[in-house]
Amino acid sequence: MMSIPVRLALGSNLGDREELLQQARDLIEERLLTGLVCSPIHETDPVGPPQPKYLNQIVRGECEVSAMDALQICLGIEKQMGRERTLQWGPRSIDIDILTFGDQQISETMLTIPHPRLMERSFVLAPWADLEPNFVVPVTGRSVADLLAALPSSLRGTAGC
Repeated sequence: MMSIPVRLALGSNLGDREELLQQARDLIEERLLTGLVCSPIHETDPVGPPQPKYLNQIVRGECEVSAMDALQICLGIEKQMGRERTLQWGPRSIDIDILTFGDQQISETMLTIPHPRLMERSFVLAPWADLEPNFVVPVTGRSVADLLAALPSSLRGTAGC
């Protein structure tokens, strides 16, 4: 399989958040992506039930497995790092979402690419705009910076949405 550029969103709001993001990056680089490039880390307000603030980051790298295999690797890393899926939008040690997988469009029960809610989430778009503001998100035809600017002002900055 040829190398495919992949972008992932990372988030953590339990425990030592910075250490958990570092551990996730290390495991992603070991198991999934080569040439990892990382956005700055942003602290953001949570979505959903009351819980601690998140640290969010976007990483980009090259992948040589299928999107479904990449999903399984990400889910395995989350599980290894203590992620428990008990409450929708609840607190988590680590969250890893596949944002883009080359220019592929995937609509499966377990996986939709590009990520279906990325255009609504400043906690994804703000760090991503720091990493690659001019990247045109597949399907949208719009750059990351344009998508961020299109959010209502109440959702820009570091606030989650």
